[in-house]
Amino acid sequence: MPQTRARELLAWFQQHQDEMVNFIRHLVALESPSDVPAAQQSVFDLLSQELKKLDYRIIRIPGRLSGGHLYARPTKRIRKKPVQLLIGHCDTVWPVGTIDTMPVEFKSGKLHGPGIYDMKTGLAQMIYVLKALKAIQHEPEVTPILFVNSDEEVGSKESSRYIHRLARVANRSFVLEPSMGPTGQIKTARKGIGRFTITVRGKAAHAGLDPEGGASAILELSHVIQKLFELNDIDKGITVNVGMIDGGLRPNVIAPVSTAISDVRVLTQRDAEHIEQAIYNIQPATPGVKLEIEGKIGRPPLEKTSANRKLWKVAVQLAQQLDLQLEEGTAGGGSDGNTTSLYSATLDGLGAVGDGAHAMHEHIDPSKLPERSALLALLVLSPALHQS
Repeated sequence: MPQTRARELLAWFQQHQDEMVNFIRHLVALESPSDVPAAQQSVFDLLSQELKKLDYRIIRIPGRLSGGHLYARPTKRIRKKPVQLLIGHCDTVWPVGTIDTMPVEFKSGKLHGPGIYDMKTGLAQMIYVLKALKAIQHEPEVTPILFVNSDEEVGSKESSRYIHRLARVANRSFVLEPSMGPTGQIKTARKGIGRFTITVRGKAAHAGLDPEGGASAILELSHVIQKLFELNDIDKGITVNVGMIDGGLRPNVIAPVSTAISDVRVLTQRDAEHIEQAIYNIQPATPGVKLEIEGKIGRPPLEKTSANRKLWKVAVQLAQQLDLQLEEGTAGGGSDGNTTSLYSATLDGLGAVGDGAHAMHEHIDPSKLPERSALLALLVLSPALHQS
């Protein structure tokens, strides 16, 4: 029976592959950069139209600075039945007008376009999995609910509170971010991400007339930067990068203020707490200056928790029914899966197989669409995950 269902789903997606590709092309043509809130609405409109056909109730959540978010659940829902969260984002890193120089087109069998890999194709898979289940009349034991935000590429600052709420009640969460490159690895771990700003306040003085009367914020910043870089531990997956510095007034003035902004990434919550403490414990080496330190690990790491490993094993077993050998990987970047993993078993990277996220060669491999979509459909149909 399981093998029969897997073949049935795979056949359905193969028959509807061209239709899926056309839908993806339509989504990609609707440019939706994070910093243009109005641009998100056409994507939400298209998704809403398709979901209404599937008898889903749509709730559009307005944003203050973002383009808002979309929440969808079946109109008819059995109370106390467990739910599973399918999550993705519609915002991209590409500015409006990119489509003119980076059109949606086939090249050597791959479909290219801005945002097609990260992650418009994942949104299409969400829709088409629900279509397939309705067409084949397979009712999931765990009710699928959908959440699509428009601020993931800029940190999910507005949508994060909704994701926390939904993940708390979900039996499991499936993140439709793209897989890891052409091999299609599932992302079973992601680094946590933090940003820290260190401001040095010194004392201005004339560099020639009164060099000893000042306290150089820039001199101190050079010491701070070295202390930050000393926190790197590649073996543990800890990276600390000072990516921006600023400071000073003029060449002949001892700098009264200087600033460094650093990006911090860690694999475990334990290391997150250690790094935060280490940064806040930095002391000035230059007499007469003060340090002001701000920031935190804003996105916790997606770790290989026991619940996440259970879900991964389910995915591996279901993939075998499709004659797929799944591989897993660790991503250096974060996603909303970092948040869902705090509360519910999470699998990330279930979206497109391709390459070039945030790059000019961004593309997907359309030939992988049927098997990836069938895998997601099987996961959606699998029984509720029992937490220990």
